[in-house]
Amino acid sequence: MSERIPVSVVPHTHWDREWYSPFQTFRLRLVELLDGLLPTMEADPSYAHFLLDGQMAVVDDYLAIRPEAEGTLRRLNASGRLAMGPWYILMDEFLVSGETMVRDMQVGLERAARFGGAMEVGYLPDMFGHVAQMPQLLSQFGFDHAVVWRGVPSTIDKDAFWWTAPDGSTVRAQYLWPEGYGNGADLSDDSKRLVRQLEHHREWMGDFFTGSILWMNGTDHQMPKPYLGRVVAEVNDMQDTYELTVRSLEEHVRSASTEGLPSHTGELRSGARANLLMGVASNRVDVKIAAARAERSIERRAEPLSALFLPAEDWPKALLDEAWMGVILNSAHDSSCACSHDEVVEAVVHRYNESRQIADGLGNRALRMVAAVVDHKGPVLVNASARPRAGVVELTIPGSDPIEGAQVLADRPAVLMDETVDAAGVAPIFERFRSQLLNPTTIINRLHVQDDGDDVTITLEADEIMRANLVMDEVRAKVADLVQQRPDATFHVRIQQPPSKRILARTGTVPGYGWSAWTPAPLDVAPVTATERGLANGIVAIEVDPTDGTFSVNGQPGFDRLVDDGDHGDTYNYSPPDDDTVIDTPESVAVEVLESGPVRGRIRVTRTYTWPAKIDDESRSRVGAKPTEVVSTLEVRAGEPLVRVTVDVDNQSRDHRLRAWFPLPERASTSRAECAFGIVERPTTAEGGIHEYALPTQPSRRFVQAGGLTVVHEGLLEYELVDVADDGSAGALALTLLRATGMLSRIEMTYRPMPAGPPVVLRGSQVLGEHTLRYGVAVGTVDPYALVDDAFLPLDVARAPGIGTAPAHGTALTVTGAEVSALKREAGRLELRVFNPTDADTTVTVEGRTGWLVDLRGRPVAPFEQSFDLGPWRIATARLDD
Repeated sequence: MSERIPVSVVPHTHWDREWYSPFQTFRLRLVELLDGLLPTMEADPSYAHFLLDGQMAVVDDYLAIRPEAEGTLRRLNASGRLAMGPWYILMDEFLVSGETMVRDMQVGLERAARFGGAMEVGYLPDMFGHVAQMPQLLSQFGFDHAVVWRGVPSTIDKDAFWWTAPDGSTVRAQYLWPEGYGNGADLSDDSKRLVRQLEHHREWMGDFFTGSILWMNGTDHQMPKPYLGRVVAEVNDMQDTYELTVRSLEEHVRSASTEGLPSHTGELRSGARANLLMGVASNRVDVKIAAARAERSIERRAEPLSALFLPAEDWPKALLDEAWMGVILNSAHDSSCACSHDEVVEAVVHRYNESRQIADGLGNRALRMVAAVVDHKGPVLVNASARPRAGVVELTIPGSDPIEGAQVLADRPAVLMDETVDAAGVAPIFERFRSQLLNPTTIINRLHVQDDGDDVTITLEADEIMRANLVMDEVRAKVADLVQQRPDATFHVRIQQPPSKRILARTGTVPGYGWSAWTPAPLDVAPVTATERGLANGIVAIEVDPTDGTFSVNGQPGFDRLVDDGDHGDTYNYSPPDDDTVIDTPESVAVEVLESGPVRGRIRVTRTYTWPAKIDDESRSRVGAKPTEVVSTLEVRAGEPLVRVTVDVDNQSRDHRLRAWFPLPERASTSRAECAFGIVERPTTAEGGIHEYALPTQPSRRFVQAGGLTVVHEGLLEYELVDVADDGSAGALALTLLRATGMLSRIEMTYRPMPAGPPVVLRGSQVLGEHTLRYGVAVGTVDPYALVDDAFLPLDVARAPGIGTAPAHGTALTVTGAEVSALKREAGRLELRVFNPTDADTTVTVEGRTGWLVDLRGRPVAPFEQSFDLGPWRIATARLDD
């Protein structure tokens, strides 16, 4: 008798927390599922195992309704019959930051530990592709195995392969081919039929088969099969070909073959055998922008500023945990991808905004601490980045004297009002100025009311500003008495404030993670100059073409050409209509210089188009007309190579895609885009298959480079190299600004023959209404990480009262040699995470500090004194000694 083929039957459910229905609707089903599963498992030992989808959110969501079930969950997990974690939620890897993925796993492991531990497998069953650094992340969490489905290229010809990150970290990847995580979903209660199902699956696998079968008994929101144990036993008794075992996913991958497996290095973004669904990077731009702002505020501002400038005992752990939880929950692939019901996406945006609000408040609180300790009266500049840098800041300076080297934006006079009114005219004056008392940029410090013999005067001191309205009420009461006593008198009302100027100034260099007192100084770089429609600063010169609204950069024309075409797709994929109308030339262009320097120059370009109103479903062509203004503000700052672009558009058209095209200084066959903890290089082509045809639109986290061009952006995640010649080289890069569609999933698609979800009609995904989109371009050799910081992480300004003892210039921590991903406190100590996004070795220096390198679970790896080596593409976490 030949040896039986082992079949690992892994009962599970794939649980989308929110998707085509809102969270609470799905949770009702989750409660029903677990209410049935737990008694079944306790009563039936043959139901040996169940996988809770590799995410702890399933457990917490259930226990919020059934807290009494915690003991049962602990017992089943501790006995190995229930698998929890390791993730907190199954995230999308391309639409969230690398740090979000790290925190996701850390929270999941921490939560699972309270139940006896997590599944030690990097479970990635339904992500829309996988980032290049995922094997390194899993390795640093101590995992040797991953489980993947989408994105695997055609070069992989087995149901498992060695998956390697750019740094060389390698895991064994179990490939869920051909049917994904639901190959055993339709597990029959008829043992003979189940054998036929296995025979069909084995035949389908063909040469992909490596010696054992992983039979994933579950799919989206599937209820457990109560007959599982019985039918497995019957199959084992009735035939000699297969040996079925109900077991854990971890048991399967640890026992599976490692002989003769193919290898792959880097990201997994192929549509060869499964939908990649690449259009999720460009739908619902409001979600992507909200995500970018929330992650930046937490990672780049709240955490480092709080860690460095607040006492260790004041580390705001609970508030940061709250902010992170909102971001982690939103990282779920159906949430961050916004391929969900409108009510779900509204909840996602709300969570992102709340997380950002917490982080903004914590960052501002840390700034107040900086201002309190510095021996300087006036503005103090604070750098939340690790790299030393100068920049342009906006300041409000007391007095009316000219400010050396500054660009004046507004003068605030000392006297706001000096009028003579009758008794009836006094009360309206109070109403007019009441709101100004709480305006942080306009502080009324004296109000004087006088008649022939009596007067009421009030002066607001600095510590009274927060109670200004109360003070005004006191003055109002006194004046009311005065008016009542002299109803026929004439009153002289004088309202005044300290004179001030709102200015722009180019700063000197502020140390990384440091501060610098600001004092007026001459501009130390070439000033910005302006013509009727051009700006220059000695590094970059732009000129607007009045015929189409594009601009040239250092003489090269055609930047920011807006191209609008039809999109008859859905939230998952772009799909051009059968009869498309492409609009790439405005009907009119107006150009206005708003600021002419010397610190900052701005030009407003207003382009008027008539975009089609929508796509007619029957004719599959664009119909109707919607006049639309697109207002682009172009900005050049002194000392910077970056041209900043802010686009304001009120979108009233449906079913379309708006992209900004940029010519490449040199034709290019590849692009370099930021992804988690590194940069990935991609060709101008993509690999497709029968499920999803090739379309080379690609994601980038914050920047993309090609042919001497760098584009940085805030949440505009999709780009494509376009104008591709026969030799594969591209002449331009297109950045998607809006993609408006009206279906969660559509049945008939140009690039995807089958639906990706239910055909739910949506309104929110049409992105109707006002949008502000921010991006920037630079040509030549630039550091893209520095460019991103300059564009979207400006120097902060703290107002110092001059009562501290700290020096006017200083740094709290000096880190060089690598990019910083995180700086926070862990167990009272500073924890620093860095990464090397290059192919060369580097040395990371943490000046004057010692500590331990730890893995992503916080386990010690090696001690260091002031510096440590970091290989190409490596990630390292350093816990610093006090």
